[in-house]
Amino acid sequence: MALLHGSSIGIDLGTANTLVCTKDKGIIIREPSVVAYDNKNDRIISIGSEARTLMGKTPANITVVRPLRDGVIADFELTLAMLKVFVKKAMRNSLFARPKVIVCITYGVTEVEHRAVENAAIDAGASGVALIEEPVAAAIGAGLPFRQPVGNMVVDIGGGTTEVAVVTAGGVAISNSLRIAGDELNEAISDYVRKKFNVIIGEVTAEDIKKQIGSAHPSTDLGMVEVRGRNLMTGLPAVFNIYSQEIREAIAEPVSQMVEIIRSTLENTPPELCADIYENGLTLTGGGAMLAGLGTLVNERTGVPVFVAKRPLDCVADGIIKVMSTPAFPGVLQEVRHR
Repeated sequence: MALLHGSSIGIDLGTANTLVCTKDKGIIIREPSVVAYDNKNDRIISIGSEARTLMGKTPANITVVRPLRDGVIADFELTLAMLKVFVKKAMRNSLFARPKVIVCITYGVTEVEHRAVENAAIDAGASGVALIEEPVAAAIGAGLPFRQPVGNMVVDIGGGTTEVAVVTAGGVAISNSLRIAGDELNEAISDYVRKKFNVIIGEVTAEDIKKQIGSAHPSTDLGMVEVRGRNLMTGLPAVFNIYSQEIREAIAEPVSQMVEIIRSTLENTPPELCADIYENGLTLTGGGAMLAGLGTLVNERTGVPVFVAKRPLDCVADGIIKVMSTPAFPGVLQEVRHR
C-alpha cells in the first residue's frame, strides 16, 4: 500500500497514553494523553508528561484535560494540539515535512468518531492517513498467528475501553468493545475511598493505588499503601492506610463487567473457533492486563487458559510497526485518505 512507503509514522492514540512509532526506530514517543491550558489567555501550557504532573495541582486559571474519553476524541481542538506536538517531535530528524500516518482506533466507533480521528491526523500535518482497529493491532503486536486459520482471542484493556476480538485467517471473526476499563477502575477506587473513609483523593492518586496494590482475585494480596487526601468532614489533609483486599472490593463491579464481555464474546464465537480458543487460550494486552490476578479471575469464570502479552503496554504500537514493516498483513488498514 502506498501509505507505507516513504516517511510513515504510527500513532496509538489512547485515552490514557499516546505512543508514536516508526518502522525504523520503533516506539519513539510515549506520553500521557493530557493537555494543560490557560483559560484566561486561551493558550496551551503543556502537553503529555509535564501536563500530567499538574493534574489536581493547578491555579484557577489553568485547566488540565484528557482530550480523549472512552477511546474516542472528546475535545477535537485539544486532541489536535496534542497530535501536532507529537507529530512534530516524531519528524524532528526527518527529511520529510509531512509524514504518512497510521492511527489506531477503537473497534466499533461511529462514522463521526471515525472521521474525527482522520481529520485530526490530517490537520496535525499528515499527508495521508489510514486507520487500524485496536484489537487487530494488539493481536499482531502480541505475536498471535493472525494470518493462520486458527481462532485466537485478544483482550486489550486500555484506559477508556476493553476490546475483545477473535482473530483468524487475517481478519476478525467477532469483536466487542466495552467503554469500561482503567479509568473506571480509578473512579471506583476514588468512590470507595470517599464513602468508606470520608476522604477525597485525586485521579492520579487513585491510579497510583491501583498500580501498587490493585487486585482482581483473592489469591493476589499486595499488602497496603499509605494514602493522602482531603477529609470531607473537616476539609483538612488526611492520611490513612488502605489494603489490597479493599481495592479488590472497590473495583469488583467494573472488573466483573470486563470479564462478562469476554464471556459473552466466547458464547457468540463459532464452535470451531471457540474450540481453538479453549486449546490456545486468550491473550491480555494493554495496561489493564497488568492488574494482579485478572488472568486468574478470567480463567476461573471462562475455563480458558489466560496469558499476558510480553509487552502489554506496547502491543498496539508493536502491531502498527509490524504492519508498516512488512507486506504480510494485507487488508488490515482502513480507508486511506490523502490531503
